[in-house]
Amino acid sequence: MINHNSYFSPLLAALMVMSGALAPGSAGAQSSRQHSDMVPLPEEVVVTARKREETVLDAPLSITALGADQIEARKLRGLTDLAVSMPNVALDEVGTARGISNFSIRGLGINSSIPSIDPTVGIFVDGVYIGSNTGAAFDTFNLESIEVLRGPQGILFGRNVTGGAILVNTRKPGDEFEARVRTALDGGGDGGLNKYLMGSAGGPVGDSLSVGITAYYNDDDGWFENKLTGDDFGALEQVMIRPVVVWRPTARMELVLRYQYSETEGDGSASQTHTNGLGIDGKPANFDRDSHDFSIDGEGFQDSETHFVAAELNLEVGENGVVTNIFGYRSYESELLSDIDAQPVSLFHGGASQDIEQVSNELRYHGVFAERFNLTTGVYYFNNDINYHERRNLLGLLTPDGSPALLQDGGGEYQVETIGVFAAVDYDLNDAITLSAGLRYTTEEKEAGIATLVRNVNSPCNVLDGTCPFDFTDAEEWDSWSPKVGMTYHISDAARIYAHWTRGFRSGGYNLRNTAIDTVNLGPGPFGEETVDNYEIGFKASFAQGYLSGALFFNDIEDMQREINLADPFSGVVQVIKNTADAEILGIELDGAVNLTDDLQATGSAGWLDADYKDVTFDLNSDGMIDGRDKDLDLPRAAEWTWSLGLRHHLQVGDLGHLDTRIRYSYRDESSFTDNNLGYILSQKILDAGLDFHTEGGHWTFSVYGKNLLDEVKHGGDAQLPSRLGPIPLGGAYAPLAKGRVIGGEVTFTF
Repeated sequence: MINHNSYFSPLLAALMVMSGALAPGSAGAQSSRQHSDMVPLPEEVVVTARKREETVLDAPLSITALGADQIEARKLRGLTDLAVSMPNVALDEVGTARGISNFSIRGLGINSSIPSIDPTVGIFVDGVYIGSNTGAAFDTFNLESIEVLRGPQGILFGRNVTGGAILVNTRKPGDEFEARVRTALDGGGDGGLNKYLMGSAGGPVGDSLSVGITAYYNDDDGWFENKLTGDDFGALEQVMIRPVVVWRPTARMELVLRYQYSETEGDGSASQTHTNGLGIDGKPANFDRDSHDFSIDGEGFQDSETHFVAAELNLEVGENGVVTNIFGYRSYESELLSDIDAQPVSLFHGGASQDIEQVSNELRYHGVFAERFNLTTGVYYFNNDINYHERRNLLGLLTPDGSPALLQDGGGEYQVETIGVFAAVDYDLNDAITLSAGLRYTTEEKEAGIATLVRNVNSPCNVLDGTCPFDFTDAEEWDSWSPKVGMTYHISDAARIYAHWTRGFRSGGYNLRNTAIDTVNLGPGPFGEETVDNYEIGFKASFAQGYLSGALFFNDIEDMQREINLADPFSGVVQVIKNTADAEILGIELDGAVNLTDDLQATGSAGWLDADYKDVTFDLNSDGMIDGRDKDLDLPRAAEWTWSLGLRHHLQVGDLGHLDTRIRYSYRDESSFTDNNLGYILSQKILDAGLDFHTEGGHWTFSVYGKNLLDEVKHGGDAQLPSRLGPIPLGGAYAPLAKGRVIGGEVTFTF
């Protein structure tokens, strides 16, 4: 067992010594708001949460916003680096393959890698919705900002944002030419090293035209060691290129064209097995759940390729109006193979291929009338085509050459078409009170053709090649209204209270990973929409030395849509998608910062959830009855406590430059992963720290950093495996591992 104090105390003491080395009035001290590593006050942070530029203080929402300086200072390589750092937010990967987001906000999340399962937390890149959780947790170099919006955002962002939304905004070229080159090296596990090379350049090339380009390369030897072979494991090679063109032919018109290409190749999941929720050890191998140990014979692979296009047109009309059109296109292809039995013998290896193509367009208008009415209105179109194939290679242990004795093939084709119309109005009743109202109407049609895996046994086929027969075809249409009413009371220019009620929807749909023979009761669908009514009251206050914000909220969830993971002796694991229950979630959030001196800042946050079922309509614990024992189960992905504390310090080093120091400790409670509560995710105690030395003139930055310094174990999931797979004892769980402790260095040169 790790002694957390043995790491935490010396690091905290070292930081305090460094912080005390400079008295508040010493030479070179300046306002902490000007230091790149400090958290800006909310009246300084510009966000687009209401599809217009405003400060965090002005937006009556629960928001955590990170600007470019904070993203770079915290060495964020992906959204999952923020997994445990915000109140009531869990930004985890599912672990089956890199980049599959499994995000949860305020207890609303999924536990699935099925591409047809809509998320509860929507991800928007440069205003474009990412229509599938696969390939969504991407790397984050050269970003302008990340905004995490907590609570339903259905008015302006549509369906599938019942938990919240994450807005990722990439940088545009500035008014002057700027170029940066960055290299980094880190490691810390039993495996090899992880190397990065990144660069960006951009600026004006004429009176009305600016161009920029960002390039990113990551070569990871693998943080882990496979105990079966003794080799490094978790290798990944990634390439990303992102050019951008900005054209401003007049003072009232701007066109921004963005393209991103990314490609990844790497090992399969770092699959650990450990004693499952029924107390059954994995066989023949079993490991300590609180370790990074595993031994697998199928190291697998994961390859993907993404093309992303975003075209944004902004046209000023009238005195206070702007028309915006955002077109988006994204194609994503991937292929993977993972060791699902997590054993050093071949029992259950799973492969999947998918081809996803989406097109979207949003046309909206924002304007201010009579200096009192603030109107945002528009129309939205979204089309998503998903082709998904899955193969399960089972019981290879029974054959002389290790080839699977049992094959299962299936998957399906999926088409989604969505049209939305929305309007949101803020009316300044007087200098102190602002009334808000909004409404969105969405109509959505989904079509599915599905090949059930257990109906294609030892009869190889491939959905992507058109060779799998569909045993289920269906189409369904849903209409939904998302309303919102609220009020903001401005106590002063630097403090306000807000309250609102809003409703969000999560789409109904179909399960492309159908393993049930009974397609009537446990089949691929359709399952219905999930509805979330959110009642929230919050406050935001900025003062001379810092800020404090908080919210009290209540979520009333009807027809909760869940993926039920069940161990199965024939297929290994069965996933059934159902509307299982109605539930209630009460929560509190606090977030703040205080400048202890001109050069020392403390930050903190806390979140608390009380999540309960109020009515259950599915046998969650599989005991043959729907009763109080189902109702008493914990809601998955709803950790009771999340909190964090941090310190940031700025030190002027004579005429050489300045040193920024940071340390943050974040905590998240243990939470259930499966609805029957047999699978769970360990509590997280994450300690991050870093030093950045910026030379005078700002050309060079030398950094050392540590992430997860307490070497906490985090699993992407905890799927329960059957006690026997066919005639072979198995047991245990499929629990893909995330990296533990990482220590590294980074050098940046800015031209």
